[in-house]
Amino acid sequence: MAQSMHQPVPVIAIDGPGGAGKGTISQAVAGQLGWHLLDSGSLYRVTAFAADRKGVALEDSEAVSEVARTLDVRFEYTGTDTRIMLEENDVTNSIRTEEVGKMASVVAADSAVRQALIERQRAFARPPGLVADGRDMGTIVFRDAGLKIFLTASVEERARRRYKQLKDKGMDVSLPALSRDMKERDRRDSERSVAPLRAADDARVLDSTELAIPEVVALVISWVNEVFPP
Repeated sequence: MAQSMHQPVPVIAIDGPGGAGKGTISQAVAGQLGWHLLDSGSLYRVTAFAADRKGVALEDSEAVSEVARTLDVRFEYTGTDTRIMLEENDVTNSIRTEEVGKMASVVAADSAVRQALIERQRAFARPPGLVADGRDMGTIVFRDAGLKIFLTASVEERARRRYKQLKDKGMDVSLPALSRDMKERDRRDSERSVAPLRAADDARVLDSTELAIPEVVALVISWVNEVFPP
């Protein structure tokens, strides 16, 4: 999809609650289009990991903000999953530890770091285009995105998907507990004071409860062709 040098880089912002399939759909759409991918949810973990590796105290707001602002990170879709590359090193598994998760919580609570990460996320918008996956992509980070999608599904279906995902990894999980946790996270995300989870006014709401992944991808691609004609 050629883009005139006088036109902005096309951006698809895909937001939605946990378990709705944002990551899977974003990966597939970016791969099919040959566009860049932004997994915004991983950036706080990457920032915390990078700051810790550089010996920066997480309480040093200015220093951590600088780490966030200058992150050398990219998301590399392999065709089956996405690898997170920090300074050309694969940190996909390294940032998923419980320790890094706790550090990420500290980082995410810092407003200066959040602002720095917004700037860093916007820098991902490079030709030929960007598919941005998150919770505030269409409402905060890419307000001018040409295509905004709010991907959702029933709590029961999202819990079932997450249950299967974790079971496939050999984890011992409870479906009722996952469902309760999702409802609580939905409540927290929608009621938080900073960047609450909601559909942008101009977003297309896509309920994937009854749809298979290929059906969702095909629908999104049809919208892409409509909004960003070749």
